[in-house]
Amino acid sequence: MYDGQRAATPERRPCILTRSAFPGQQRYNAIVWSGDVGADWDAFRRQIVAGLNYCASGLPYWTTDIGGFFRPQGQHTDPAYLEILTRWFQFGALNPIFRIHGFGTATEVWRFGEGFEANARRMLELRYRLLPYIYAQAWQVTSAGATLMRPPVMDFPDDPAARDYPYQFLFGPAFLVAPVTTAGVTTLDVGLPRAGGWYDFWTGQRLPEGGRVAAAAPLDRLPLFVRAGSLVPLGPHLQHTGEKPADPVELRVYPGADGRFDLYEDGGDGHGYERGQRAIISIRWDDVRRRLAIGRREGAFPGMLERRTLRVVVVRPGRGAGIGETDAADRTVIYSGDELAIDCP
Repeated sequence: MYDGQRAATPERRPCILTRSAFPGQQRYNAIVWSGDVGADWDAFRRQIVAGLNYCASGLPYWTTDIGGFFRPQGQHTDPAYLEILTRWFQFGALNPIFRIHGFGTATEVWRFGEGFEANARRMLELRYRLLPYIYAQAWQVTSAGATLMRPPVMDFPDDPAARDYPYQFLFGPAFLVAPVTTAGVTTLDVGLPRAGGWYDFWTGQRLPEGGRVAAAAPLDRLPLFVRAGSLVPLGPHLQHTGEKPADPVELRVYPGADGRFDLYEDGGDGHGYERGQRAIISIRWDDVRRRLAIGRREGAFPGMLERRTLRVVVVRPGRGAGIGETDAADRTVIYSGDELAIDCP
């Protein structure tokens, strides 16, 4: 199928959605979903564990039917179902592939009422703003055999916090995700691996290096943490991926350790990247000197933005938190492909 689609439409990247898997399947741009699952809390918890086991096997692109495939009657108004749909949607927004689906149902988010729509919009906006981060990690999957979603034990094999919380996972190198998997929960026991410190993504609060924390988990958000030393690029608000270029980029710096991030871009479709039509900007953070070093752009591709606006935000409590665009940048620079050194407060 991959060979045929690539031959018939060489200007497009093939993509196969399947519920079958085998070793080596990742070579064929295949996405696996877990099939026609139920819509209860136990089914939801099993999707998380299944996805982490799947990704740990070396197959990178996993997804589920958000909200379950087989759904209860009255799904659009049933408060009990809307709660699990909200929590599943939050989890799905931080999967390698983000999709909602159900048997014989209309699954547009606005059909489930204003409350669910508002909660879903928060996660939709987060997903779109994270696209520069996600796309850069997808390049690491392609070029270096990395994983976008994985159990923390892969990174912290000797840390009890990585072993004793089976539903937590890493999303790329920066994020620790802690889905809510039980009805009625508003505070969640979270295990933070020993990693030099963490930040609450929603508040910017610096948290301990490791151990247990009681994380706020109101219905409108799931506990989400960022590792100290992370550099996280956020793009503008989008309605769809092709609406406009990812400019300006808000580059969030999470102090507490040295950090690095390689911002990757290409044409967004086609196979030019296989012939070197791609660009990488290496970004480094020196925590002692409070200096951000942006390297010379390596490579180019048709349609590339020659000049980029970078809004540098150094995260601290109440600043650089969540997904809004209300905080002023610590520094705003124009990047034209040459090296830059930015001293930050």
